[in-house]
Amino acid sequence: MVSGHLAEKKGYYYAVLNYKGLGGKRETKWISTGFPLRGNKKKAEEKLTELRANFEVPEIPDEDQLLFSDYITQWLEGAKPNIELSTYASYYYYTKKISMYFEEKGIRLTVLEAKDIQDFYTYALKEWNVKGNTVIHYHALIRKSLQYAAKMKMIPTNPTLNVERPKLQRFVGSFYEVDEINQMLEATKGTKIYLAAMLASFYGFRRSEIVGLKWNAIDFKNKTITVKHTVTQSTLDGTFQLIAKDRAKTKSSLRSLPLVPVFEELLKELKANQAEYKRLCGKCYNYDFDGYIYVDEMGELIKPNFLTQNFSIVLKNHGLRKIRFHDLRHSCASLLLANGVSLKEIQEWLGHADFSTTANLYAHLDKSTKTNSANVMLNTGINFAQKSMNPQMQQ
Repeated sequence: MVSGHLAEKKGYYYAVLNYKGLGGKRETKWISTGFPLRGNKKKAEEKLTELRANFEVPEIPDEDQLLFSDYITQWLEGAKPNIELSTYASYYYYTKKISMYFEEKGIRLTVLEAKDIQDFYTYALKEWNVKGNTVIHYHALIRKSLQYAAKMKMIPTNPTLNVERPKLQRFVGSFYEVDEINQMLEATKGTKIYLAAMLASFYGFRRSEIVGLKWNAIDFKNKTITVKHTVTQSTLDGTFQLIAKDRAKTKSSLRSLPLVPVFEELLKELKANQAEYKRLCGKCYNYDFDGYIYVDEMGELIKPNFLTQNFSIVLKNHGLRKIRFHDLRHSCASLLLANGVSLKEIQEWLGHADFSTTANLYAHLDKSTKTNSANVMLNTGINFAQKSMNPQMQQ
């Protein structure tokens, strides 16, 4: 019988089972007992005993026969308790693709070579038509998993040390000019994405930050709006999941910005509307997301993907230039730069973790610094030639 104990999670008792997994590592499996906390501890303990008795430890193949496709899948499951759910969802997608390729090849973990991995990257680039940045994600996962295998002495060395990964492709975001933003905002008026388009264009908020906004983040007295809660969504094996966190993407993403009059007025109107919807809907109103700003008339949270999909639809229906919803954040940054705001100030406004992120994304748009540099050089007193240096041209 495996060892285990009860734990509390989301108002229910869970059985937490412990067993020895891949590489001798202690694995943990959480299983819901189905019993709410109040008055059900004895029943939950009985269920725990039953689950411990009937739990079948996943069979671990002999290391010499273990396929790399099976190994990387098992490795990810072992790492799951130590990573964010959103990170796991991303890893899960990439791992499925890696496993699918190597399962067909039938390559065992102990004989996996750098060439096998290099061949996979070449195949993904040509046959799956993925970009180099996607292959870099594959590489990071393979390297990490094999690092663990080497640490557990399942393999002598990590073969990714001899693999050449593609170069990181620098991302250059699209952005709207002022007249395009005005047209876009006019097109979104009266739709469920209007507030989101406003927040992304003015404050440069990320999609997760917009959906995650709560009323306790709005300080009408001190006129501030604070990013301190986010909502993302992931799909695991076809199952949709919302992931809410009382923290932002990075520590720097937690930021308070001025609540300007136009947004103060808009939010006060929205707050009054929500109170009226609650009154009209009564028991039909969904209070699961009570406290969130971005809910519909029935109290249902507006999902992150809804913003993305409907933004594209609005642009298409109004004949506007196609950009991503996230590009409104880039539009905000480009307008700030064009109006003399420094990159350092933009870093703080957008909530980037460090200055280099802001500089890498937007330095190419900062024409003012280059113009200033040119003017400085012209005013140094050096007599720069005003005629052609070609003698024949001067004749």
